[in-house]
Amino acid sequence: MTPNTPKILLLPLALALALSACSREPSAPDAAAGPASGAAAARPALDENALPPVNRFQLADLDESAGACRDLNAYANGKWLAANPIPGDRTSWGSFEMLAERSLAAQRQLAEQAAADAGAAGVEKIVGDFWATGMDEAAIERQGIEPLRDRLAAIDALTDAASIAEHLRATAARGENVLFGFGANADYRDSDVNIAYALQGGLGLPDSTYYSDEAHRDKLAAYRQHVARVLELSGVPAEAAATQAEAVVAFETRLAGKSRSREELSRDASLMYNPVSLADADALTPNFPWTRFFESQGVRAPETFSLAIPAFHQEVSAMLADVPADDWKAYLRFHTVDSASPYLSDAFVQANYAFYGKTLRGQQEIEPRWKRTLGTLNGGVGETLGQLYVEAAFPAESKARMEELVGNLRDALKLRLEKLEWMGEETKRKAMAKWETFTPKIGYPDKWRDWSGLSTGRDSYIANVLAANEFNYRYDLAKIGQPVDRDEWFMSPQTVNAYYNPQANEIVFPAGILQPPFFDPDGDDALNYGGIGAVIGHEMIHGYDDQGSRFGPTGNFENWWTESDATGFKRLTDRLVAQFDGYEAAPGLKVNGNLTLGENIADLGGLAVAHDALQRAREGQADPQVDGLTQDQRFFLNWATVWRRNFTPEELKVRLATDPHAPANFRAIGAPSNLPAYAAAFSCEAGSPMVRAGEERIVIW
Repeated sequence: MTPNTPKILLLPLALALALSACSREPSAPDAAAGPASGAAAARPALDENALPPVNRFQLADLDESAGACRDLNAYANGKWLAANPIPGDRTSWGSFEMLAERSLAAQRQLAEQAAADAGAAGVEKIVGDFWATGMDEAAIERQGIEPLRDRLAAIDALTDAASIAEHLRATAARGENVLFGFGANADYRDSDVNIAYALQGGLGLPDSTYYSDEAHRDKLAAYRQHVARVLELSGVPAEAAATQAEAVVAFETRLAGKSRSREELSRDASLMYNPVSLADADALTPNFPWTRFFESQGVRAPETFSLAIPAFHQEVSAMLADVPADDWKAYLRFHTVDSASPYLSDAFVQANYAFYGKTLRGQQEIEPRWKRTLGTLNGGVGETLGQLYVEAAFPAESKARMEELVGNLRDALKLRLEKLEWMGEETKRKAMAKWETFTPKIGYPDKWRDWSGLSTGRDSYIANVLAANEFNYRYDLAKIGQPVDRDEWFMSPQTVNAYYNPQANEIVFPAGILQPPFFDPDGDDALNYGGIGAVIGHEMIHGYDDQGSRFGPTGNFENWWTESDATGFKRLTDRLVAQFDGYEAAPGLKVNGNLTLGENIADLGGLAVAHDALQRAREGQADPQVDGLTQDQRFFLNWATVWRRNFTPEELKVRLATDPHAPANFRAIGAPSNLPAYAAAFSCEAGSPMVRAGEERIVIW
């Protein structure tokens, strides 16, 4: 339930290699391939007139006073950004968010239809139950905090380290582990088999740096007040709540001191992999033996598992011995209530929004209940709604056109790999072997997940949330020791995003992103290659970025580089780090070129590959100029349109500290400024801000 603490491990590197950090995520269902079928066939069609418009590139958006050679983002997006302020319930606004709004509007219609069907079964029943209970504000208010009484009583009964450790095991078995992440993921050494991974966790703030860096001191103080407020709402007297809040923040500060930062985790994939035996793990954390933990989760004792960030787990063990039981109880009570707050009565909802939305990210209004309910539905049972979504909103011709585009991008990437001058033949052969095994996934899974066994109803919203949470945890644990399911997806079809999974060497494009400005099945090549073509290239290049390149063709974590080529690659990527280090996002706030390196490599290579593919697709044909713009101009302008985006000042600060993606305006200009094709498209003279030349120009893939 906790939005800030991982409970299960879902391809941490794959999710880090997504295209964009967008704003938030019984009868047996039909498990056949393709969209939902059977009873769903009678469902009314979507009302297209009720859906928000898509955000397309338009000639009227261009700001001639800005100049394409000075700042592509200002030229393509400046007028639009000035005319489209961030809505009150958002912390950013642009192409991604507008498409997400369209997806949400479609999802709302589908959820309402499912809830209105008294005879619904399978996925329709699950969707309907979540929607109906999430929208029943009166029932939620009547229940108040009552659904958590048993959980809070169990915390109150804790007396010593042994009972606390037992409580941690028992709550983890329900999928409610507030302290660390635990779940299945492919073995780094054998990507065909899932093993167990234990991760760091336990923090309420976005990153470990929030507990120590002076720049975040105000947010830490606000968090302390939030902790006290939540404890008071849970029934703790005000004075005691303030004292307990101090203990909770001190507790988390200690955990943060042994945690790795987002930057460290995103730039060193090896930190996730620390295989140990149960005996060695038990010796490392004597007050929290892993043998007992595996038993308590019903997981067969493995020969090894990955105990990632061992210093963190050693600290947890030490804290079980030397932190007073009352401090542990305050910490557990706070996180139990805080994680449940979005699904409780209004006082809890408002406290959650006031800190995590308004204070931390600058969100001026809470989202309407229908959006929050869809967010819960998508977070817990997203693929059930996805089955309904693809049937209603994803035409077959979109998948066919995407397959063609992916094929063209693969061919273009192959040519670039073959022509690399800085890479030796030995490494190049292995790079080509990886290229040959790329697997694309488009739209939705070929095989839907089986949701039988998940029991939902119309009595309680949080009961449905907790049931789905435990069901998903058990589903994940069942993978440990089993072969990796190569058909599984890690984003729902309605998600406006895309990702690369290095352990399967696959690129994945959910149906939600396959709309303008990214993709239009009836659109011209220039716009499609500048939009979804660059996205396809971006995800492919993730296989060769600073972290994806550490995985081989089969998905195993291995070194396939010669020493000289690895050194040359590092020399090139260091120059890209320097480029983005030079961008100032706000007065005194620079982009972190190291944190954002992987995404910047993917943008640079992906855009170049997409442009190559466009030239090959249009080879021998006349330039189809539109509104006086050439094919290449429209290609780059649609690339910029994809990245039009405003952020609240608070959201921008969070992103700069934690997001492996650079702010959108720098993504719009960063890659094109390195491409001679851009300068040629707009006749930019040498020395123009959008023209990087000589040693400044960076070419990697």
